[in-house]
Amino acid sequence: MATKKYFGTDGIRGEVGKGVITPEFMLKLGWAAGKVFEEQGHCRIIIGKDTRVSGYMFESALEAGLVAAGADVQLLGPMPTPGIAYLTRTLRAQAGIVISASHNPHYDNGIKFFSSEGKKLADDLEHAIEQKIDEPLMVVESSLIGKASRINDAAGRYIEFCKSSISSSLDLSGLTMVVDCAHGSTYHVAPFVFEELGAKVIKIGTNPNGLNINEGCGATDMKAIQKAVVDNSADFGVSLDGDGDRLMMVDHLGEVLDGDDIVYILAKAHLRRGDSTTQVVGTQMTNLGIEHALNRLGVELLRSAVGDRHVLQLMQQSGAILGGEGSGHIICADKTTTGDGIISALQVIESLVRESKPLSELKKDIQKYPQKMINVRLKSGEAFVSDERINQAVNLVEKKLNGKGRVLLRPSGTEPLVRVMVEGEDTALVNLLAMELSQTVEQLLSEKVAHQAS
Repeated sequence: MATKKYFGTDGIRGEVGKGVITPEFMLKLGWAAGKVFEEQGHCRIIIGKDTRVSGYMFESALEAGLVAAGADVQLLGPMPTPGIAYLTRTLRAQAGIVISASHNPHYDNGIKFFSSEGKKLADDLEHAIEQKIDEPLMVVESSLIGKASRINDAAGRYIEFCKSSISSSLDLSGLTMVVDCAHGSTYHVAPFVFEELGAKVIKIGTNPNGLNINEGCGATDMKAIQKAVVDNSADFGVSLDGDGDRLMMVDHLGEVLDGDDIVYILAKAHLRRGDSTTQVVGTQMTNLGIEHALNRLGVELLRSAVGDRHVLQLMQQSGAILGGEGSGHIICADKTTTGDGIISALQVIESLVRESKPLSELKKDIQKYPQKMINVRLKSGEAFVSDERINQAVNLVEKKLNGKGRVLLRPSGTEPLVRVMVEGEDTALVNLLAMELSQTVEQLLSEKVAHQAS
């Protein structure tokens, strides 16, 4: 299949006002999507967003483009990405559009689509939309212009869905928890889910102003919630990212549990319930210690390429019902169709309550390998392509690890970066080798660019 012109591994994303992240492009994108879906019959598309100030601008542009193509539009306002996936499915819409740059700062934004089943849009539909973008924008005749409306009870619908993902008998009374919403789209959802289940909730990151999303808080910066958990003697903390599809947690000691830890805890919970969990999907980045801990449970770890889209694809191929990434994307396929931070947190909390153990006890069987990742930033227009010299540098590091570790180089799907990861038994050696390899990769890439320019 041909390479996509606009869509990346997780939709379309970039800095606001640059490239295609402009009102003009979003108008055309909305029109193109509307035309593609209208070819299948009159359609209705829902739009949700996170709390970035630019979301209002792009919401209006997308709405105008969609109705110009004849599609009806329903606006959700600020909603977590997984909530938009859920509502797309239950409202029987033909597609859902998310306006969000997830864990990125406020000056970035992006677009991703969900299918009518609440899943990532198929490649052939993304290609069809891209082809339409390059056609002239033609407004349908006036009587066929789409209608726009707003769904006012979207948050309430999603709150009830989240609560329904665990046993109706589960009572969180007596538990004190900190919830960090990253000043993002879960600010008016997550605290209420846990409060309505009986927990005492201490809220942080719930005052979005359009510019503070993911700033010093949330799943990408855990310092604030670690301090809040310890200072308030809370039982644990739940930290979400700006669009609510990532989850990190903190135990009562202030120690962080990442997505790898959470996948292990949930796999163990499945086994305890008697579910036939024999395979779990992780990624190339999943820590070796998690793989070994899962193996001791009799569970095989399958590794996909990095990205929740790839995790979900491998889950569907293998029949696994649990998968996730260390970054906090956890997919509980027996509960929902996409990564969902709130629902994943509820599954962990249910396990904690059922076992009457603190979070620190649930992860005690995990012995992680030291892992160091360094980002090498690419110059403007530069693409990462491995060559013989880079492969030789990788082979040299692997030789120094002596078969007791891993090396991984991969380009980021959302930023102009090459991620250099080294994993092994010895922390000092891992850090040293990661630093040396990242410097070598940076130097070789610079030499390649200079050679191409000459």
